[in-house]
Amino acid sequence: MHPNGPVKTPAPAPAKESAKESASRHIGRNGLAYLVGLVLIGVGSLAFLPSESHAPVIGLIAGAATALIGMLQGITGTQDKEQKPEVAIISDLVDRLDKNPDPMSVTVEGEKVTVTKGADSITTKRGQGPSKSCGC
Repeated sequence: MHPNGPVKTPAPAPAKESAKESASRHIGRNGLAYLVGLVLIGVGSLAFLPSESHAPVIGLIAGAATALIGMLQGITGTQDKEQKPEVAIISDLVDRLDKNPDPMSVTVEGEKVTVTKGADSITTKRGQGPSKSCGC
């Protein structure tokens, strides 16, 4: 017992940071140590393995380090999110629609009708199908 009476411990403070912030802080302090440890273990194991197995072991170390870096980036939120293909397609279509369309003109000469839009031209005559000419 304390000479001044019982010791009162303060109540724990409510958490002021999210789990992601806490993990980011921990990884910021220890992430490099994890990667160095992984590489040292892999390189140390090469001393006990035959020389023909060095290349696969180094490949495994590189793959594991890459995967660990990817996981750490995912936890900390520093990894760029990839755009989904359907979003890219829709974005491209919207960009195309936003462009100014080529002007369109229609010329009628007797029984001959010519529709022109940009470099494309379609001509029809009564009783015949359209014939298309492209200035591409």
